[in-house]
Amino acid sequence: MTDALDIKVEVLVDPNALAERVAAWMLELALAKAGTFAICLSGGSTPEILYQRLAQAPYRDAFPWDRTHLFWGDERFVPKSDDLSNYKMVREALLDHAPIPAANIHAVETEGLSPEESAAAYARDLQVFYGADRFDPARPLFDVNILGLGTDGHTASLFPDNAVLEEREKWVAAVIGAKTEARITMTYPVLESCAHGAFLVDGAGKADILKKLLAGDQSLPAAHLRPTGELLLFADAAAKGAS
Repeated sequence: MTDALDIKVEVLVDPNALAERVAAWMLELALAKAGTFAICLSGGSTPEILYQRLAQAPYRDAFPWDRTHLFWGDERFVPKSDDLSNYKMVREALLDHAPIPAANIHAVETEGLSPEESAAAYARDLQVFYGADRFDPARPLFDVNILGLGTDGHTASLFPDNAVLEEREKWVAAVIGAKTEARITMTYPVLESCAHGAFLVDGAGKADILKKLLAGDQSLPAAHLRPTGELLLFADAAAKGAS
């Protein structure tokens, strides 16, 4: 079964060009909006290149970091110092280099509590930031949601055939058993509450799954994402070439 996504596609020559383009796009959006600018971050090697670019001139100096808030779409349930931690990756790529106020960094707490307690705590943090426990489609939680695409079609930690795919009440859920380590993930309603959702996909290894995503293959968790605002795809030529 397919249901083609309403998605804007832009193809860049390589991962570095992709990162440059998305960094410029994000800066333009941030400068165009007055007040708080909220970004939902993704793990993975492709977003990492973007974060490294944002940590360099001209973006490091031009981005309105003082009113930018950062969140994580998902996190591995490991200590923040662990090499598997999405927080650690973002810290090393961006947070250690850009003047982002500590109060604006909303990491998932993974130490001293259970995965379920971690998910509940992060949901409370999101609701406090949003100022409500129900979404208003006219007021998205995130200005930009950076999305990854796994070779199995997952995004965030929404994996195929996992019960969390049916979750519509909880904002954040613990994902147990899908991978070796537990995961903490935002659910569809939270990931969809964004003005701009953007998949970042690069490499020939993603070509087949990207083709399925663009065709709306409903077996892919990523294909079910329907943001409040626009949905975009930034891909490099290697990922898009075979599709």
